[in-house]
Amino acid sequence: MNLRRATNHDSPALIALIDAVYREYGEVMHTAGADSDLLEIEGRYCGRQGDFVVLEDKQHHIVGCHATLPIDPENGLLTFRRLYLNKSLRGSGHGIRLMDWAVEWARDKGYRQVEFWSDTRFTTAHKFFEAYGFERTGDIRDMDDGALPYSEYFFRMNLTAPDA
Repeated sequence: MNLRRATNHDSPALIALIDAVYREYGEVMHTAGADSDLLEIEGRYCGRQGDFVVLEDKQHHIVGCHATLPIDPENGLLTFRRLYLNKSLRGSGHGIRLMDWAVEWARDKGYRQVEFWSDTRFTTAHKFFEAYGFERTGDIRDMDDGALPYSEYFFRMNLTAPDA
């Protein structure tokens, strides 16, 4: 599996991957709202000092992705977005590889804290996040920017060593 930076040309494949995951949970893609970032990956991520990578199989099919996006660079805060993996690859270590990439990227850029929101329906992902070291704070927000209303849990992790 090859990990590489995403480009705008990857938008159709990324939309297909993420839409397939959404459909597992009864959700659909909404590029006019919550998913509009997928139409302009380079500008919405790299153009804002973040990054977006895709995981490709040997046939160059996109089977996973992950993104970073600064929230408050002066205070070392960023968010992770778009961690998705083809259903057949979950539990295979590729999710860890994608998360390791994002954490390493963030630390290399000097970020000290990461926080993100995750759809409450993604229970398997939540177990993965917590096993990786993220804390679910208990905060929940209701969203209406998707094709259907949904709710999200808040996760965070300190990226500095406890003795730093």
